[in-house]
Amino acid sequence: MNFNISNITKGVIAGFIATLVLTALMMMKKMMGVMPELDPVHMMSVMAAQKMGMETNMMVGWVMHFMIGAVAWGGAFAVLNNILPTQNQTIKGIILGIGAWLIMMVGPMVMAGNGLFGLALGPMAPVMTFMLHIVFGVVLGLVYQKLTHSTPSV
Repeated sequence: MNFNISNITKGVIAGFIATLVLTALMMMKKMMGVMPELDPVHMMSVMAAQKMGMETNMMVGWVMHFMIGAVAWGGAFAVLNNILPTQNQTIKGIILGIGAWLIMMVGPMVMAGNGLFGLALGPMAPVMTFMLHIVFGVVLGLVYQKLTHSTPSV
């Protein structure tokens, strides 16, 4: 594990950019009418409001969404980078993205009342979220590679 603050900062930046891309895809999906009920930001807003006994505030969900993507997953990517298999940062990003997806499917998705893997939303929920997390991982790995100037290798 690598606790180099410079690399962690680069991981957070890469995570933020990857979260921006993921968010843009989520918004396009919703605007096109594709699974509008699959809205993780709304789910987090509602869960937070229920836990704190407050009114639902979408800003809370947005902050949580970006903190999880940038700080938690971006930071984790930098810290875990040396122990993730392969030297290819894009593949490392995909591996972390799949891990993030799996945790989301068995944790927050269940806590939000959508069942294991979000199957209460329909069979496309795990497929859609899996694809979005693959994209997140690709962007995370590519941006981190660019920021750290590491050379791509297979």
